[in-house]
Formats: sequence, C-alpha cells, structure tokens
Amino acid sequence: MEFDIVGPEAIRDGRATDAYFDRTETTLRHAERNPHVVAEITADQFPDGEYELLAGVKDVAALLEGRNVDVDAIPSGRLFDGGPVMRIEGDYLEFARLETSILGFLSHASGVATTALDVRRAAPDSLVLSFGARHVHPSIAAMIERSALIAGLDGFSHVAGGEVLGRDAGGTMPHALVICFGRGKQEAAWQAFDEAVGEDVPRVALCDTYSDETDEALRAATALGDRLDSVRLDTTGSRRGDFRHIVKEVRWTLDAHGREDVDVFVSGGLGPENLRALRDVADGFGVGGYVSNADPVDFALDLVEVDGELAAKRGKLTGAKSVYRTPDGGHHVGLRGRDGPEGGEPLLEPLLRDGEVVDGVELGIDAAAERAARDAERCAYGAE
Repeated sequence: MEFDIVGPEAIRDGRATDAYFDRTETTLRHAERNPHVVAEITADQFPDGEYELLAGVKDVAALLEGRNVDVDAIPSGRLFDGGPVMRIEGDYLEFARLETSILGFLSHASGVATTALDVRRAAPDSLVLSFGARHVHPSIAAMIERSALIAGLDGFSHVAGGEVLGRDAGGTMPHALVICFGRGKQEAAWQAFDEAVGEDVPRVALCDTYSDETDEALRAATALGDRLDSVRLDTTGSRRGDFRHIVKEVRWTLDAHGREDVDVFVSGGLGPENLRALRDVADGFGVGGYVSNADPVDFALDLVEVDGELAAKRGKLTGAKSVYRTPDGGHHVGLRGRDGPEGGEPLLEPLLRDGEVVDGVELGIDAAAERAARDAERCAYGAE
C-alpha cells in the first residue's frame, strides 16, 4: 500500500489544484481568452498591528521557475501586516492552476514560522529546539523544521527533515529507552546511551521516567560524571504540580552537589507563556505542538489588474500595490507607482523575471533567519 501523499510531480504539473481551476482553464481556452494579469497574494487588506512572519517563498519560486511570469515578493523571514506579500504578473493561464499550491506553500509555512517566532521571542537568550514533527504528516516535516529555523529556533529533531534541509537533526533519548531497561535501572539506560552514541552527541539524560526529577537528575550526574551535559525534564502534565518549583529544585540540587556545569532542559507541551515563566531557571526548551500545530495564515490570491485595467472583486483593493517598513517599525500599504511614506523601506523585491530567479536573491535559511531577527527587533514583535 502507498502512503497518501501528493508528490512533487503533481505539484509541478499543476495537478495539485482545486477542481475549479481545471474548469477555469478549460473555459478560458475554449473562449480563446488568456488575459495578462496582475495577481496579488494577501492575508489582510490593511495593516491591523498584528504582524506575521513570511515563509514558503523558496517553494513558490521553485514552482514558478521556468514559467513566463514576473514575480515580486517580500523575502522569507520578514514580518508583514496587510497588503501583498507576493505579486505575480503574466498571462493568467501561465499560473492559474498553480494557485492552490502557491497558497498552500505560503500559508502553512508562514503560520508555523510565526508561532516559532512567538517562542523564540519568549526566551530570546535560551536554547530552543523544534520538537513538533511528530504532530504532523511526515511528508511536511522538512517544512516545519525550515520554518522553525527561519524564526530563529536553534535546531530540530526530525532526521529526514534534516536530510532535506542539509542540516543535522538533534535529540537524545525518549522515555521508551529508559523503560526498556526496567524500573530502577535508569543508570543502566543512561550509561548504555553514553557508551553507544557518537562523541558529537550531547549527553542529555531524561530524568523523570520512574522517580522524582531531583532524584533522577542527581543519579544521572553521579552515573555519568563529567560526561553529562544536561538533564531533560519532560514531566507529564498531570504530574507536574508547580513545574517552575520542580525546575528550581533540580537546579538547586545539582548546584549543591557541585554540578553547576549540568544544564537543565525542559520539554513537553510548552508554549510562549511557559517559556517566559521558566526562562530564568531553565537553560533550554524543546517546543512541539505549539509550533507544528500552528494555524495557517489565511492567504488569498486575487487579480487586481486585467489587461492593464484596474480590477478586483468586491471587498478587495483594486490595483497593484507596494508595501513598506516605516522608520518606526510600522507597515504601510500604498498603490504601486505612488510615493511611499517618508523614509519607508520597500518590502516587495524582484524574485523572478521571465521565469528565472533574479541574480542575488537569497533563499537560504540563514539569510531568512537574520531578516527575522532584525525585523522582530525593529517591529518590537512579542515585546512585553
């Protein structure tokens, strides 16, 4: 039996589409009608003060490459708030049936990147890793991890996702490993792990499987000695009580026994509020469902010009637009060709010309992450 996965060929060929685009293409070809259009992709028409982080641009560029279109886009890793994040110009049938995939690429990745930025800003000085791939269909794991990295998270757990991205996945041990050695034999599990894995793997002992977190943390420090890098607390919610107190108690106990060198890493059902509450007592976090289960951004693609004439459906703004970052970190939307705000930075940049990626366009993860960090500071994203 095959997995229920729509493959890359179907996406590139335009078969990963909504049926009404099939009908539209059939109708327009029958009518010998294929106008030159300007299409814009937007979530909100006007700024409302709620920034979101753009991701997915690389995949859209890959899909539209080789097609006779010009594309301008806000680069991945920049914050947006109203107006277009992407503009496509060309004959409509050149890209009409690709709309479903284009919106999917941008909507889902931007939603994940935005929630990842939430947790990044909640603990800006802590190690934060993406642990959420287990909550989504495995075919999109690389998108989850890429979006998390764009937002500034420090790493991720999914092996195949890392292979796609050219990055190494991280991780140590699950409760299942400890349980396989039996109750009361946690030391045997920690020591076997230390003996088995490569020297490049951090020695992080999971310390909440059978016993009190403080007890297991001290036992792990004794069993592994100076080889222990961190302990991880992944305590089930029903057993946590005052989790901040538990983390502080573990830290105190390790310090009291001369193990200030051992970090405390926390995971399990965490979100921004948890990170803000624990960032001064924990050294790092693994965040799962809050990031991976993000709601997609509700992007839409609308025609705003047809054969040089202004056009838009009711409720949408007609005409091609420009968007700007204002000197105070705000967001401004205006008609293309009109003067922008004084000192405003245009956000839409050339992405494709005649179906070819423009020279100098940087679609990599590191460049996007740098943009996200700069924009978050400039726009005071997540400021308390």
